[in-house]
Amino acid sequence: MFRADDYVKVENLGEAYELCQKRSSLVVGGMVWMKMTNITKRTIVDLSGLGLDRIEETADGFSIGCMCTLRQLEKHEGLNSYFNGIFKECTKGIVGVQMRNCATVGGSIYSRFGFSDILTCMMALDTYVELYHEGRIPLTEFAARPVRRDGKDILVRIVIKKDGRRAAYASQRNSKTDFPLIACCVSRLGSRWFVAIGARPAKARLVCITEDDFDTLPRMAKEAADSFTYGSNIRGSGEYRRTLAAVYTRRLMESLTGRSVSRS
Repeated sequence: MFRADDYVKVENLGEAYELCQKRSSLVVGGMVWMKMTNITKRTIVDLSGLGLDRIEETADGFSIGCMCTLRQLEKHEGLNSYFNGIFKECTKGIVGVQMRNCATVGGSIYSRFGFSDILTCMMALDTYVELYHEGRIPLTEFAARPVRRDGKDILVRIVIKKDGRRAAYASQRNSKTDFPLIACCVSRLGSRWFVAIGARPAKARLVCITEDDFDTLPRMAKEAADSFTYGSNIRGSGEYRRTLAAVYTRRLMESLTGRSVSRS
């Protein structure tokens, strides 16, 4: 069971950052997975009083506060309207509504879980994380970093740009509320395709390919899927995951284009 000696609900991000410079401190969100660990911390830091639980839409994009819940992503009309319902699709299989009302977007992104539907979905978009000390960096760069318990910066919000790309999401689960066996998100901007695959079972990664280099969608989908490595665990083998990734990538590409064979 997770334990902490002290709890601080901070009044500003500066106070939170100062507290987090101590190795024994930790920022907490919905505490969904943390409560199942055996970690002991001197101080846990609560950001819930800082107004970071809102999704704001502008002409340029969406700003998602780190304390927003997964349920807010699932239900937000602006996000789902602009991105073809992918946030409803990527959250609906995550355990149940009660959990999605607790789990935070910041916790999902900062932890970079290998099974994360949220990370996979956002990876295929023009997404950035805003850190209190370091500032704004691309999500792809942030996700590639190792997860370290002694990381001292604070994830403040996630920013998704409106760049005109269309996107589609799909995942495969052995049972309805299980972790995904494979998670795929595909987006298209002009002739460029962005393919993110997670639950391999490693954390999501992104590849970008250009459709002019291929004569059929199946070949392009297989090339994208083969760009990733796949492993085995109790949910499935690496080879099965590779096959699923190619199939789902092709299906998502087809859903975004309405065609399945050649551009001619």
